[in-house]
Amino acid sequence: MEKSVISVTCAIIYFDDKVLAVQRSETMKLPLQWEFPGGKIESGESEIECVKREVFEELNVKINVKQRLTSVVHQYPDFKIKLIPFIAGYISGELQLKEHSDFVLANKKDLIHFDWAEADLSILKEFLLS
Repeated sequence: MEKSVISVTCAIIYFDDKVLAVQRSETMKLPLQWEFPGGKIESGESEIECVKREVFEELNVKINVKQRLTSVVHQYPDFKIKLIPFIAGYISGELQLKEHSDFVLANKKDLIHFDWAEADLSILKEFLLS
């Protein structure tokens, strides 16, 4: 049986000249891997509405969405996602981790050194070339 594809947005968020990456907690799928924050699109919600809501729910931060990158469909062993990335800028809010175990604000070129979730790695590669 074909597994359904889960549509998920994520945000590559600039804080001035640094970029935010978050580490998944030990209890999440893909534990302790790094990713760009985001989440599942809800019924009736646009991609941009979703990424803004998810970032606010997970991190208590408001963002300004600037650009959409190429989406990636990735098959993990037990689920398949379509990851829809956006480049965004930080607007306001004190960063608080509600689901993740850690975060880093890194120079763009240093992001490659983290242990990324596989779907996010494809997005990271496009971002590094932009």
